[in-house]
Amino acid sequence: MATIAFIGLGIMGSPMAVHLAEAGHDVVGHNRTPDKTRPLVAAGGRAADSVAEAVADADVVCVMVPDSPDVEEVLAGEGGVLDNARPGSLLIDFSSIRPDVAVALADRATERGFRMLDAPVSGGEAGAKNATLSIMVGGDAADFEEAKPLFDVVGGMVVHVGPSGSGQTVKAANQLIVAANIQALSEAVVFLEAYGVDTEAALTVLGGGLAGSKVLDQKRSNMLSRSFEPGFRIELHHKDLGIVTAAAREAGVVVPVGALLAQLMASAKAVGDGGLDHSALLRGVERLSGRTGR
Repeated sequence: MATIAFIGLGIMGSPMAVHLAEAGHDVVGHNRTPDKTRPLVAAGGRAADSVAEAVADADVVCVMVPDSPDVEEVLAGEGGVLDNARPGSLLIDFSSIRPDVAVALADRATERGFRMLDAPVSGGEAGAKNATLSIMVGGDAADFEEAKPLFDVVGGMVVHVGPSGSGQTVKAANQLIVAANIQALSEAVVFLEAYGVDTEAALTVLGGGLAGSKVLDQKRSNMLSRSFEPGFRIELHHKDLGIVTAAAREAGVVVPVGALLAQLMASAKAVGDGGLDHSALLRGVERLSGRTGR
């Protein structure tokens, strides 16, 4: 059993840390909002008042925070991980950030005597709660093998995809595919409703054919009930599509659908939907179709 520091106990981080504690690991959690440590403590973990306190005796440091600047602050900022963790510790960043930032942070960690994996996840709140996340891991293969038992506690599909930064590149591709699926499903729902079809029955039969997807399975109830409590917020998907379009431009790759999706997600955020689940892209289709009275 390992001593694990877990920094960032939000919608995704909290259930992941709880699973690790329930598996018998000594998990010390820290969150900027201290109340978020309560589920971990209830599961047998411990709460720390600072990053420095959380990582002091850790064998493994896990990070799950919203964006690249947050990861940089947690790892390399004043009072951060690199200044307070024990050299030789394994650092695992579960956040979704820019691939180039992941590479730069891994280089800095190596210079300071640490090992680092970028390990973004897919599956949303449901995947985190059910320990069925897909985890795409970049970094040294030996470090991946060492961390694999921990990944298996929180994930269902765990794959080493290449050197540092590769996990973040695969996650960017994942977010492009997910956004395209959500937008297509949103348009289909509004289209079906416009013709008075039994939409629930329609989605059931569509889900049994080639149009079926995990997005349809997981987001259909949100769309049918117009309930958009966040499992993954629009503002975070907006950030991720910015990563996609910037990285594609840097690589000289054309992503026209990705560019459109980035604009649609930006529109949703701009009109105040940023805190809603990304399935609320449906609201954008309704606005464009003049069907906002539902």
